[in-house]
Amino acid sequence: MPLSRSLAGKIEDTWRTMSATPERPEWNEYFMEIAFLVSKRATCLRRAVGAVIVKGNRMLATGYNGAPAGIRHCSETGCLREKLNVPSGQRHELCRGIHAEQNAIIQAAYHGVRILEADLYCTNQPCSICTKMIINAGISTIYYASGYADEMSVELLAEAGIGLVKMERTSPKEEIS
Repeated sequence: MPLSRSLAGKIEDTWRTMSATPERPEWNEYFMEIAFLVSKRATCLRRAVGAVIVKGNRMLATGYNGAPAGIRHCSETGCLREKLNVPSGQRHELCRGIHAEQNAIIQAAYHGVRILEADLYCTNQPCSICTKMIINAGISTIYYASGYADEMSVELLAEAGIGLVKMERTSPKEEIS
């Protein structure tokens, strides 16, 4: 018995929906979403930050903020910065953790990966300490989602001719799991 027109139409509509290719994110959005995924590994109690170093649309290294390898995490020891009431963006030396950007640069060096003229995608704008490392590592452009209270980093990046691009996040956080 042949299918009725309405049933055949429903099957065809369902097939189109199932076989339709979802919209692909453009490269910048893709790498920024990966940075947010990387941030889920962060062990800092104050802020979860992720970073991805990319060249030629290929990921070279990733990093997230937290204690160095083999060192107890702040979740075990408590946050020294919280205990001392240190404001964000100040007295970076009073922290057990290392920043995501630093970890990404170190990971690349550890594995012998050349990052000269690569781009950095980071969930947060880099601080001035990370900025100095980024400049010396030869990063070309920084893409970030959230600002950071550090005017010096913006000035240093401008002087070094490194692009600083704020991206609006188009995908909600809940989509990454």
